[in-house]
Amino acid sequence: MLGFTSFNQTFPLEVTMMDDLKNDFERAKYLQDILIAYATGRLTNDDHYQELRTYFLGRVDTKKILPSLVRINRNLAQFWQFIKSKIPTYAERRTFIWSEFAPLLEFLETGIKIPADESVSKILKRFDEESIQIVWSKALDRRESDPEGAITIARTLLETVCKHILDEKSVIYDDSKMDLTQLYRLVSMELNLSPSQHTEEVFKQILGGCSAIVNGLGTLRNRLGDAHGKGKMPVRPATRHAELAVNLAGSLALFLVETWEAHNSK
Repeated sequence: MLGFTSFNQTFPLEVTMMDDLKNDFERAKYLQDILIAYATGRLTNDDHYQELRTYFLGRVDTKKILPSLVRINRNLAQFWQFIKSKIPTYAERRTFIWSEFAPLLEFLETGIKIPADESVSKILKRFDEESIQIVWSKALDRRESDPEGAITIARTLLETVCKHILDEKSVIYDDSKMDLTQLYRLVSMELNLSPSQHTEEVFKQILGGCSAIVNGLGTLRNRLGDAHGKGKMPVRPATRHAELAVNLAGSLALFLVETWEAHNSK
């Protein structure tokens, strides 16, 4: 039995011993469980949190994919100040923490890291954490469990990024009538990404390919996504189709955001 302090009271509670954790996946899972418990009003162990935080920060292969909420909060008291003002309900806090830990747990469980997911997540969170990052997280989560939904959300991600950039640049557009292709055309002109704005053939080809991806995602969403009703013999997308749609949308969203940031820096 160990005694520890939580929410300004001391209670005895039987907790997992650190030596009982057999591998790094179990350590990361326990770290996640500590935060979920604390964020939902249950008892936790601050010493274990700090020990695990130091352990994963000290590893080269996990430091970069350790959730930012762990990197910035040195102890549970700091984490509580962060989570109570950021996310109001217990259910939303659990979902948020699960989403933040997913890259680390996937890496430790499979040994396979998805650098594209990490890069896109980092840039989109920096650009707009409250809406765009949420859309991207949903697309990632549904690639295997709900391919149709993931394809629909992939298109929504690009549409949302385009609208945010146009809003930031004070460009007027008809939100009720413009589809994704038209929105992208406006954004590409504003960011000097239209093929017609370049003379080098290789740039024209690459930027033309970007336009084709946008058109293709719109068509894919109409054919395979869950935005429209299906007939008696619907074509159902496989996980690989959802992976392709989400990865293409994420890469293009990353390209648009970084181009927008480059324009602002000038």
